[in-house]
Amino acid sequence: MFIHPILSLHIPLFLSIYIQTYHLLPLRKQTFLFSFHSRERGNMLAIFQKAFAHPLEELRSPTAVDESRAPKRPEEIMKGFHSLHPDNSFSANFGGGAALASCSDARPASFHHRRLFCSFDEIYCMYVGVLDNLSSLIRDYGLCKSTNDAQLVIEAYRTFRDRGPYPADQVVKDLAGTFAFVLYDNKAGTIFAALSSDGGVPLFWGLAADGSVVISDEVLVIKGSCGKSYAPFPPGCMFHSEGGLRSFEHPMNKIKAMPRVDSEGIMCGANFGVDKYTRINSMPRVGSSTDWTVWDESCL
Repeated sequence: MFIHPILSLHIPLFLSIYIQTYHLLPLRKQTFLFSFHSRERGNMLAIFQKAFAHPLEELRSPTAVDESRAPKRPEEIMKGFHSLHPDNSFSANFGGGAALASCSDARPASFHHRRLFCSFDEIYCMYVGVLDNLSSLIRDYGLCKSTNDAQLVIEAYRTFRDRGPYPADQVVKDLAGTFAFVLYDNKAGTIFAALSSDGGVPLFWGLAADGSVVISDEVLVIKGSCGKSYAPFPPGCMFHSEGGLRSFEHPMNKIKAMPRVDSEGIMCGANFGVDKYTRINSMPRVGSSTDWTVWDESCL
């Protein structure tokens, strides 16, 4: 299998089992995408270089730790991920300093959660969860009936990226259900990630040794990769590499970083939450010509 925008792709033979379907689906006229589906349990891992990810420095632990628990470099993290899952993992490495990886295991997954990896127009999305209003969103976006959750997320991202009629927070807020996703736009070199308000899917993020952003739905992967420089991804929030962290539930409120101490009493990366007492000065009108992919950095 050859996927043009990816410079290197690691996909073992297990995909004949892990990928229950591999097919081309029409998203719009004369456009196509590929889709990997799985209902097995597994892990997803994303690594993005500091230069374009613009990570939040509050994630970095101020406490010095011994070398065995220090953050690792991106290549070590990816190598370790494949070492943990030698027969059932795959990864895609991009020339711009991004890498995506996923695996499955033999344990049954929740019937209600789907694990998807999709790509369209050089936009790559790793997704876990289920959208309760998928059918209605498919009609709203004018997509084919066989569109899955991750494909819908890609189309929603394209809507606000290309200056659609709604701001980014409204686009994500329209997604009803339990979900977590990490999306990478290879053309624009941007990252977009979000976690549903109920926090029903675990999602964590942290910093590698070189400052790269590491995102995973498995806390042990994050701990082994980032040492103490990690934190849970805040529910009801979205992260964009150009605009930072925002709440899509409370878009008019700023996000506040709060120090986090683990069970060992060591200061770790901060927890993030909505500051109910501090509001953003203003937001552009819905339907204006404002580019919603660049959010006001003063809100952080």
